This record gives sequence, C-alpha cells and structure tokens, in this order.
Amino acid sequence: MKKKIRWIIVAIIITVIIVFWASRSGKTSSVELTGEVQQGDFEVLVTVTGELQAMNSENITGPAELRSGVFRYGDYKIQDLVVEGTVVDSGDIVAVLDKSTAGNSLLDVEDAIEQAESRCLTTQLDTTMTLQGLRDELLNKTFAVEETKIRLEQSKFEPPATIRQAEIDLDKSKRSLEQAHSNYNLQVQKSKASMSEAQLNLTRQQRRREEMLNVLNKFTIRAPKKGMVIYFREWNGQKRKIGSSVSPWDLTVATLPDLSVMISKTYVNEIDISKIKKGQQVRMGVDAFPDKKFTGEAIYVADIGEQLANTDAKVFEVQIRVNEYDPIMRPSMTTSNTIVINTLFNVKYLPLDAIYTQDSIPFVYSTQSVKKVVLLGESNDNQIVVDQGLETGEKVHLSVPENSATWKLTGEDLIPLIKERQLQKKKEKEEMDKKAEEEKKRRQQRGPNPERQPQAPAVTKAG
Repeated sequence: MKKKIRWIIVAIIITVIIVFWASRSGKTSSVELTGEVQQGDFEVLVTVTGELQAMNSENITGPAELRSGVFRYGDYKIQDLVVEGTVVDSGDIVAVLDKSTAGNSLLDVEDAIEQAESRCLTTQLDTTMTLQGLRDELLNKTFAVEETKIRLEQSKFEPPATIRQAEIDLDKSKRSLEQAHSNYNLQVQKSKASMSEAQLNLTRQQRRREEMLNVLNKFTIRAPKKGMVIYFREWNGQKRKIGSSVSPWDLTVATLPDLSVMISKTYVNEIDISKIKKGQQVRMGVDAFPDKKFTGEAIYVADIGEQLANTDAKVFEVQIRVNEYDPIMRPSMTTSNTIVINTLFNVKYLPLDAIYTQDSIPFVYSTQSVKKVVLLGESNDNQIVVDQGLETGEKVHLSVPENSATWKLTGEDLIPLIKERQLQKKKEKEEMDKKAEEEKKRRQQRGPNPERQPQAPAVTKAG
C-alpha cells in the first residue's frame, strides 16, 4: 500500500513539472510586441548632421598683386601656417608662402636690369663719340668757310672768272657748314631719344624689381585683425594646410570668423529636400556638449543638388542660423539638427515598425488576426501618420506574427488612393530631377568652374 502511494506521488510530481514547463513554453512563444494607434499632435521632422561655421568671417589672403601679373602666373605653396584655432592679434604672422617660384622671376628681372644698365652705358658712350666727331666736323667746316672768305677777298684784283670761282667756293662751304649744323642737331635729338629709351627701360625694370620685392614681403601673411584662425576650406572640402597651393585667383589661406553669430551648414538628401523651407524652426545640439540645447532657423535652402564624392547620391545644401550665442561653439564642430517641417494637429499615428509593404502597398498586422491596408501620411524618425485604415486605440503587431501568411487582407478599397499618391510623388521627383539637370547644363555653359563637392559624411536620416 505504501509503495502504491509512493508511485502516485511521483506521478503527480512529474505531471506538475510537465504542466509547468508546458505553460512556461507557451507563454514565451505567445509574447509579441504590439503598438497602439494614438491620436494627437504630430511633428514632421528631418534629422540631419551639420557642421558649425561662422555666419560672417574675414578672409586672410595672400598678396592681391599676384593677380596683376607681377610674377608669372602659377600656384604658390604654403610653406608655414599657424595651428588652426590659434588666437592671433592684428599684424601677427599667420602663414608664409614659398618664395622659390617668385624668386626665379626676380632673378630674371635682375638680369634684365643688368642688361638695361649696360645698354644705357653703351648708348651714352656711342652718343659721346658720335657727337664729338660731329663737333670736330663743324669746327673744320667753320674754318673752311673762313678760308674761302679770305680767298674771295684776295681775288678781287683777279680776272672775273677767278672771282666767280671764289664766290662759288664760299657758297659751297657755307652750305656744307649749314648741313653739318643740321646733321649735328638731328644727331643730338636722336641721341637724346636713344638715351631716354635706354633709361626708360632701366627705370621700368627697376620699378618692376621694387614691385616684386614689395610683393615678396607680403608672402609673409599677417592677420588683418584679432581673432581665431580657421583654415580655409577648398571647393573639394579639403582644408588648406602646409604644402597646399594657392593661386592668383584663389588667394585665401585662412579665415577669421565672427563667432557671435554661427550657422550649421549641412546637406539634405533629395528625398527630404522638398520638405525643407526657409524660416523653418530647428532644434539643435552640439555633439561635443550633449547637455547643451540650442534653437535655430533655416536661412538658406539650395535649389540645385550636388554630387557626393565617389557616390551617386545627390544632396542639397541647407544653412541653419543658431539663435543663441555660447562661447563653447567653435567652427567645424558637429551638430545634430532636427528641422521641424510641420506640426499636424489631432491626427492618428503609430510606430514606423508596424508598417509592412507588399507590392508597394503598405499594411499592418492587426491584433485581430487580419492584415489591414493603410493610407499613410507624413512621418518622422519613429512614427507615421495614418490617414485611413485604422482607428484610434487599435493595436497592431510590431513584428511579423506566427501563421500570419494565412491572414485575410482587408481595406483593398484604399489601394487606388495609395497608387494615386505614389504616382504624384513620382511626378514631383521627376520634375525636380529635370530642373536640376537644366541648371547643371546652364552651369556648364557659363564656364569650367568646378562644382563644389560636399563631404560624404553629411547625410540625412529619413523622417
């Protein structure tokens, strides 16, 4: 009897254990995440990463005389440059340009000056010798006139023919003297012109040397006023540094930003750019100081997209002015910008994770064990507006439930509206792409100025 009771107790324990594990396993498999359709005010947001810049700044440039052709046109390398972020005072040295290229031009001018000085001396000596010879000739011809006068006076008792011959000789000697005077005067004018030309050429070369020396002194670039040095960013996004080249048409080496008014410069992808408008409010944060919160306003939205380097992505530049001033903000700091596109009042919305698509038709898995087609509206990072298809308080699955393949699809009457909206969005995108292509062609026709390419990290998070 005791043995029988013992086996009954063992059987009961085993049964309890089996029931316990079975019930626990069942609970685990039945736990599924769900979301609820809520109703209230809904913010449409675009979150984008940006980079702080001063709204106003003063450029620190190389000598502007390089554009005037004082030296042969070419690029000039930065030989020395202060550390970025250095606070300088007016007149402090910021950068030094390499003088080797310009120095070769200066040597050519020095050679030209030596040649011009030699030409001046040669012209002076030739003039001296020539005029000395002409003066001797004038003196000789003057004596010749005196001699012929004497012979004429002595021949007054001679036959008429002899007297006539003496008169003719006197006329000849006078004409010869007059010709010599004329030649001498012409030679003097010619000599003066030659000397003037030689001296002018020498002066021109000397003046060019002075200009070069003056420009070379400006190869040591100094700060125009007090401020913090920020390296100039080239068209390709790279910052100027030691070894970088500046050209006569792009002489900026660094900038002195006005830190009292800052902007966040960012790039928005082509999907979201149609939502961005000037004047929209922005919630901002500086990544280096996550506890700091700021506000801003979109002040510039590019009409034409740009190509990301090494990708096919198109982005549009957006500038956001920071409303507040804080000394912690520095150029090149990374910012997180949440642009408030629109606020919808008293609308239905649910988590984005609840939305699935089949053949581009959105639907949800309802906790009523059916698949419901939904007509969707605006969205942000986490939620999306439901225009039709669900009611407030209705619950939906946030993951694909078991056996959902056999669930019935309801709400097919919304499919025509969904396709109509999709077609409208496609047309709007095609129109935007067409405008961008037309603007690109106009830019190419205006000249070969390369398009500035933004840095690849500046992309948006869809919202």
